[in-house]
Amino acid sequence: MKLVIVGAHLRREDVEPIAEAVPVGDIFLSGVPVEDDQPLGDRELLLRVAKVRAALLERATFVAIRYGFASSSPEAKAKAHSARWKQLLEENRDRVEMTLKVASNAPKQRPDRKDFASGAAYLKALHEATNDVDASFREAVERTLVPLSVQHVWSARELALLVEREKMAQVMEAGEELKKTNVPFLLSGPWPLEVFADVDRE
Repeated sequence: MKLVIVGAHLRREDVEPIAEAVPVGDIFLSGVPVEDDQPLGDRELLLRVAKVRAALLERATFVAIRYGFASSSPEAKAKAHSARWKQLLEENRDRVEMTLKVASNAPKQRPDRKDFASGAAYLKALHEATNDVDASFREAVERTLVPLSVQHVWSARELALLVEREKMAQVMEAGEELKKTNVPFLLSGPWPLEVFADVDRE
């Protein structure tokens, strides 16, 4: 029997009885038990883990572990991160992540690597080709959504927001306001700490 590790949590009661709690230093990992020979890509398992993940997030914010980390003894691999995770969880216990994904304005031609003298120049052009958020829409996002967040990070056409749980309704209202721009986007969440957990989550 092994565990598919879902996240790192501040308290045991944040995990049990939804999942199995594995102590690592001063925090706890949540795990979903699976047979050793069960493929991690099994649809039933994916759905079960997703359901557990959602239930855990309702209880308390946690640091998400990238799906696929399964072990019968996960403590050793997680121990190196436990102090940093504890700090993140204490600082952000009442916060969640939200994600805004903006549809592309119009398809842009991918740059040809042969047209660039260096890899850096090519990567810059590649980034610019995918970073085509309408300027007025980005300005509207910066005016409505960003002030509701504790932190935010733009990456191409995606915005990650760290938000106080108590402001979730305001974030959704801001999303409704942004619909008036007629720019297609998807505002989703709440999510556990991923973008703002700036350590390797495996």
